[in-house]
Amino acid sequence: MLVAQQTSLPTAIPVENEPLHKVLFKNDSIIVLKLTLPPGQSTQFHTHTHDRVAIELSTAEITQQKMNEPEGPKTATKSGNFNALTLADASYTHRVRNVGKTPYEVLDIELLQRPETPSAALAATVAAENPSARIYNWILAPGITSPMHAHARPYVIISITEINLAMSSPDGQSATHGVGPGDFRFVDAKVTHNLGNMGTTPGQIIEVELK
Repeated sequence: MLVAQQTSLPTAIPVENEPLHKVLFKNDSIIVLKLTLPPGQSTQFHTHTHDRVAIELSTAEITQQKMNEPEGPKTATKSGNFNALTLADASYTHRVRNVGKTPYEVLDIELLQRPETPSAALAATVAAENPSARIYNWILAPGITSPMHAHARPYVIISITEINLAMSSPDGQSATHGVGPGDFRFVDAKVTHNLGNMGTTPGQIIEVELK
């Protein structure tokens, strides 16, 4: 008797359950995950169900593959690159493979609430956006301070580089502290401040503001 050979179809899991995606922070508005993918390894197929922001933290080479589609071409990543990704359908399922020789690290901010009426208030020049959030990108040379700017909505501030970061408010109050690559903080308050690089090397700070 011949037995038909069965081919198992790939299955997908929610991104927050994918073993290589580590949940660093979660509230009613966002989930922040960090993916660290060693050379030669792949994630499992995983599903995103919200708009999101992806911030690359390393220089590497990866491929991506959507469910039931061929693997895509090799692409290079670079620390400090970012994308504001819009969920076009009910979900987006893919996996990522590291085809390079260095670890691939990315911070993924899942935006849990797409607003029906987005805020029109802008804190600064918008570097990228999707229906749920805007990205502000600050490249700060040593000794340089950004313009004073106001956040009317909650935001996430992320350090891409090691930097001695100073933040000052219009009333003259200021605080300085060292931060490293991938350090972040969620701020649920209206804030007016500037950002200064008090160190001796160039720095990059990204702010992801909810709409």
